Amino acid sequence: MKRGVIWIALTCLMIASMVLTSCSTSTTTNTTTPGASKTTAIVTSTSITTANPTTATSSVATTQSTSKTVTTGNWWDSLGKPQYGGQITLRMNKNISEFDPYNGEALSTIENAWLERLFSDDWTLNPSVFSYSLQFRPNDYIVGHLAQSWEFTDPSTLTVHLRQGVHWQNIPPVNGREFIANDVVSHYHRLYGAGGGSPDPAYAGVASFKSLLSVIAPDKYTVTFKWSVTNPEYIFEAIEAQTGCGQDFEATEAVQQWGDVTDWHHAIGTGPFMLTDFVSSSSATLVKNPNYWGYDERYPPNQLPYIDKLTFLIIPDDATALAGLRTGKIDGIGGMSYQQSQEIQKSNPEILQITTPNGTAITVDPRNDVKPFTDIRVREALQMAIDLPTIAKTYYGGTVAPSPSTLTSNYMTGWGFPYDQWPQDLKDQYAYNPTKAKQLLSDAGYPNGFNTDIVADLAGDMDLLQIVKSYFNAINVNMDIRTMDTASWTAYVQLGHKHDQMAQRGNSSLGINYEPLVELNKFHAGGTSDFAMVNDSTFNDFLTQAQATTTLADFKAVFKTANERVAEQHFVISLLQPNVYTFYQPWLHGSAIQIGPMEGTLGSPMQICFYAARSWIDQNLKKSSGH
Repeated sequence: MKRGVIWIALTCLMIASMVLTSCSTSTTTNTTTPGASKTTAIVTSTSITTANPTTATSSVATTQSTSKTVTTGNWWDSLGKPQYGGQITLRMNKNISEFDPYNGEALSTIENAWLERLFSDDWTLNPSVFSYSLQFRPNDYIVGHLAQSWEFTDPSTLTVHLRQGVHWQNIPPVNGREFIANDVVSHYHRLYGAGGGSPDPAYAGVASFKSLLSVIAPDKYTVTFKWSVTNPEYIFEAIEAQTGCGQDFEATEAVQQWGDVTDWHHAIGTGPFMLTDFVSSSSATLVKNPNYWGYDERYPPNQLPYIDKLTFLIIPDDATALAGLRTGKIDGIGGMSYQQSQEIQKSNPEILQITTPNGTAITVDPRNDVKPFTDIRVREALQMAIDLPTIAKTYYGGTVAPSPSTLTSNYMTGWGFPYDQWPQDLKDQYAYNPTKAKQLLSDAGYPNGFNTDIVADLAGDMDLLQIVKSYFNAINVNMDIRTMDTASWTAYVQLGHKHDQMAQRGNSSLGINYEPLVELNKFHAGGTSDFAMVNDSTFNDFLTQAQATTTLADFKAVFKTANERVAEQHFVISLLQPNVYTFYQPWLHGSAIQIGPMEGTLGSPMQICFYAARSWIDQNLKKSSGH
């Protein structure tokens, strides 16, 4: 469909040029048909940007030109024929703390295994065009899932036509009835108060939805979203965003009967899996939904899912999880480090690996609203105390760019304010200079340094945090590290704002490769993920400015200025953006490059129901491997 001025530009693994179209009037619909198979008879000449993790001093990405002709068959033919049966076992490194999208925006969840969304990734898209390895999903690579088609009837109104014949799982009190427009309406009323109800505080802080005026159902299969903004791309990005849990639809009757669906026994969805057992801090077990509506888009006759069972083992300790992988008890582990990648490559070369950029750069987040961090000189001093090029070379083996990040990841080519565009005086503020750092502390009134503390999520990189501590010690800033498990950290820091100095977690505040709209919420006052407690009137205005734009160029200009503001104000301390590694068994099939987002960071795998339903186990290979 024509989707208006395209806000979403080139990412690291996508085609280098996009067609910019207008959407100031009613547009044609974008329709997806269950089981539609795309054959490749394509002549391509594209510029594809791919991560380059092997060159120590290179930029984040390199560009390759390709020109080839494919005249027969499908690109996925080489992946093998799908098989039914068996189970997939994945590891989670943190406990599952939520089963209700009403509460799940900031908590660890696997609800997307049984709850579904309006939009999804395109299973038929060749990964050489776009591999979905970033959280960022350009609109051109999003297709309908529960949505059959959609259009903008005017620049502020999105109309979605639902897929017919989708049924809830045959579990009381829904009992397998059809999924209809009123389910969508109830969901958005519940979470955001759109047209009625009181939004959950976690969602009330999602600034992008404050401009959602109403959600109504003009008929059984149609939903109309009315917004106060008049930018179709802004609207569509908010609705289809793959981050967060706010797009997963819970059963209306379940909420009416129990008040909420926080009890795992009340897990009911339209998805391919049904939650049958959960043991806190131990495991979650799901079985296939025998009446699932979906069919494999690559193999239209094949009803999904292929596997009979999907199991999550909750194993916080990496060594224990890797032992399970080596013995074949675990099929996939995600979110692993460079050091672990090297280790598994040496000990178990038969285990396959996928390298993807971390969703964010790692940061140290000082509270901007408490002393001494209210003084920008203190924040700048902490930045100058850290030798980023040395960390890149030694700790990450030269696999990452040695430069700091601003709000937007350098992997999102064409967006933000990449380091190579910074003026020299700004680069100097991020260069390793402990002498200048001490002078800045003295100028700010701390000639002898100061004592501080940091509340850190144990799921983050504790070894890296120790390195940072040593750098801070060198300028007489003594940092006490206080650790918490993820659930406790979320309650204490993200939701409670009870930390008195600094905070740190693996999913941090810079180098974000989420949708631009999501990124603008990061330091917006009252945002749910503003661990640094920033309340900067200049930055707050950027969201309003973005909502008022009507062209790609205007939006990018606002977004670039927002990135400049983040870099110049040193809201947080920038470290680096590492790669993360997914390890998986050779008998786990589908599309190797797409098993990564299926398994994700395993904190909150937003596409688990989609990818797990389309993956399968090669039983003969598994058996011949001794498992």
